[in-house]
Amino acid sequence: MDEMDFAGPDAIGPQVTIRQANDRHVDFVLSNCDLAFANSIRRIIIAEVPTVAIDLVEIETNSSVIPDEFLSHRLGLIPLDSSQVDDKLVYYRDCTCDAYCEQCSVTLTLYAKCTGETNVTIYARDLAVAEGAPCGTPVINDPDGHGSIICKLRKGQELKLRCIAKKGIAKEHAKWSPVSAVAFEYDPHNKLRHIDYWYEEDAASEWPRSSNADWEEPLAEGEPFNYDAVPSRFYIDVESVGQIPPQEILEQGIKYLQEKLAAIIQGLTGADANVDGFSGGARSPPGAHGANGNAGGRDDSWGDQGYTTPFQSGGRTTYDAWNGGTTPYGGGGGSSW
Repeated sequence: MDEMDFAGPDAIGPQVTIRQANDRHVDFVLSNCDLAFANSIRRIIIAEVPTVAIDLVEIETNSSVIPDEFLSHRLGLIPLDSSQVDDKLVYYRDCTCDAYCEQCSVTLTLYAKCTGETNVTIYARDLAVAEGAPCGTPVINDPDGHGSIICKLRKGQELKLRCIAKKGIAKEHAKWSPVSAVAFEYDPHNKLRHIDYWYEEDAASEWPRSSNADWEEPLAEGEPFNYDAVPSRFYIDVESVGQIPPQEILEQGIKYLQEKLAAIIQGLTGADANVDGFSGGARSPPGAHGANGNAGGRDDSWGDQGYTTPFQSGGRTTYDAWNGGTTPYGGGGGSSW
């Protein structure tokens, strides 16, 4: 794809210029924004875009040379189709089932046995997805159409197992990350002096510039250093593992960044998080809580739980309920233990 601008040169706000894009990666330039905003998009893409990955392996027979734990680890790292996973699966923590069900998981089975004299290689293509599953098909990108190698079997060896794939994010485990790498660079000529290059004789020859340096003017000889300068152009290259197309990864990353900002606004102002199209409670990643501390992204009041604790006395911590002491937060003006 040729270069494409998503905003004019006089646009107010972030501007995106796509330099190259295909079904596996997208290389673009993000400008007219600050470093914190650009880096937040990078971190969201890496750690908080949900995908589907094998999380539970039930092994019935394994007579191969690979131990059960090693085999389970290899299965967990096989990329599975996760396009539009938010519309297809719920987080198993939010599901009403006891362990897993069709609403929060996808089942894959594998049965293989070597009956000949030649060793047999078991690939990701040999994983059979349950009929009617909305997603979870193994991602196969190699020219031969085999996918990742799971193990090898010699004559008489057998492998029979069932895998439960669940929806998750890379903040919990790297197997849920939708990207293999996210390249991130700014100020390729080091005008801002954010990097102190170590060199033996000549920094220019020992630290060659990246291709992004062609997009900016180099530092002129004798040009004074600008102490007030800040980066405003960022070069980002998103490389997908294959579960989700790069375009969807970026869209999901922006969506979840909006949700986080909406949750902060709601916590600070008490306003409705759904204002301006934001949806602060749309999902509940590991450890997520609602505005009042409830798990699962709910916004229930403390009294709705049917019980009270010493921490609920007017929204403050009081030690009076435990030992008769008071703190400045409990209304006594002093601290008494």
